[in-house]
Amino acid sequence: MNEFQWVLKGRCYKLGHDVWHAGGVVPNWVITGRHFDPKDIIPHLFEETDPGFHTRCQPGDIIVTGKNFGMGPKMNGYIAMQALGLGLLCESMPFLAYRAAIGCGVRVMSDCVNATEMCETGDELEVDFRDGFFINHTRNIRREYPPIPDSLLEMVQLGGNAGWLKHWHDTQNQRQAPTSST
Repeated sequence: MNEFQWVLKGRCYKLGHDVWHAGGVVPNWVITGRHFDPKDIIPHLFEETDPGFHTRCQPGDIIVTGKNFGMGPKMNGYIAMQALGLGLLCESMPFLAYRAAIGCGVRVMSDCVNATEMCETGDELEVDFRDGFFINHTRNIRREYPPIPDSLLEMVQLGGNAGWLKHWHDTQNQRQAPTSST
């Protein structure tokens, strides 16, 4: 498994404003069918917004969106984003969408004012999600945005809720394991 990286360097995939989770991030049938395995979701990520996205994206690529990204408190698309190693930069997103993205372990920065004006699809970006730096190498633009809060860094680094709970469980078992004496 690759070492976790807070700084992603990759291509920009720019989306607009008001992208709903159902229909924008993944088709509604993925959500209603309760698909949670990344291999089942990945081929349909942004299928209705950017057909063929999953065949072009690479780990480290960054999705840049406008206001109100991911409306609807669903997590299916975030599961696919995390599995693909993508980052997410939003001008805004509802609290429940943000919580779902963090809970799936997606590197995400929200409240990135005018982010969609700083780039176009295909630009080469570098984003430091821990420290809040955004660099568009194609256009030579640098900005500072609110980073992932310190209180959520461990959760994201461990892969979201499931990774954090596994880590917690393993830590508890290590504390309770009897020590052998000789």
